[in-house]
Amino acid sequence: MTVAHPLRNPFTYGEAVADDAFADRARELGELEADMRNGQNVVVIAPRRYGKSSLVRAALSRQTGEGLLVVEVDLITTPTKERFAAKLAKSIHDDLATPVFRARERARVFSSLRITPSMTVDTDGRMTFGFSAARDPGDIDATIERLLELPAEIAAEKRKRVVVYFDEFQEVTRLDPHLPGLMRSVFQWQRDVSHVYAGSKRELMHRLFNDRNEPFYRSAKTMEIGAIDPSVFAPFLRSQFDRTDRGIGDASLDRLLAVTRGHPHATQQLAYALWEEVPEGFTASEGDVEAALRAVLRAENARFTLVWDSATPPQKLLLQAFAREAGRPFTNAYRIAHELPPSSGVQRALRPLIAQELVRKEQDGSYDLAEPFLREWVVAFAT
Repeated sequence: MTVAHPLRNPFTYGEAVADDAFADRARELGELEADMRNGQNVVVIAPRRYGKSSLVRAALSRQTGEGLLVVEVDLITTPTKERFAAKLAKSIHDDLATPVFRARERARVFSSLRITPSMTVDTDGRMTFGFSAARDPGDIDATIERLLELPAEIAAEKRKRVVVYFDEFQEVTRLDPHLPGLMRSVFQWQRDVSHVYAGSKRELMHRLFNDRNEPFYRSAKTMEIGAIDPSVFAPFLRSQFDRTDRGIGDASLDRLLAVTRGHPHATQQLAYALWEEVPEGFTASEGDVEAALRAVLRAENARFTLVWDSATPPQKLLLQAFAREAGRPFTNAYRIAHELPPSSGVQRALRPLIAQELVRKEQDGSYDLAEPFLREWVVAFAT
């Protein structure tokens, strides 16, 4: 007897999205793939939860099928230069050396490092690397420099295409202000390696790559990722419902996208909650969308309550103002309309909100809340 398995929710959020759950970005995806094939260095900039990691990994996945090898380091997970070196060494070992060298040959890959890494095998049989703090600070710098040289050397020796991908690259300045200069001195000679630098701090990423005083000045093509146009997101959402024997009407679809405004993570999250509201064989109503939104706000309530309780009175005024409408809080008209403090007070209140990624500055100079659900929560519970 065949056992029927319940359909799986087709929407994904909270992690890198891939395969059928990856929404659109066809133009950016094709462009990024072409850059990787051509050895072009690329800067990918997007606020957090806008899908930049999903986009890069989708391009890498498709190119890996064509023989591309990838070295990847997420700088959020490397609070010290020693941890950075360890993550870099592990990716070089697992993703670059292992596919092209025999086990005995891999040992020589790391034989030229100034600091010899400790290599252990965990319970799952995976190799882990560690670098102890060096007595001479120059030793870890020399070790990192040598690690950065290895991908190009292996690529040339084995005639392979290689991409070196750094996620949250703006964190490199926190590790060491001199590290970008070291990296650039190595990368400028790696003509056959594509370097992809993804980051969520727009102003800092632009400074790293567009300030003539920075080592990476004009060294890479810039690709900025924004919200997905609702007219493009709508067919994706409809198809995901249709393929799981559920429907979504035009009015419901319009309401969902009016809430999320094409924000990739928020749209997937609200669609996930909506799918759970609709029985198999039924079509989502506007009432279902409102029920799904309430479910999402309940799930986010603890986080948003903490944000609200931690905010100063001027910051609460700003959050309320941006929840009503995006705008320019330093102008007299906006401050008067929303009863904001003088410009100096707005500046003091705004800076931490931006640092916490609760508020973002748009390209046109206006400011807005970074998360659609924070807007909905403030309107529902804090106004």
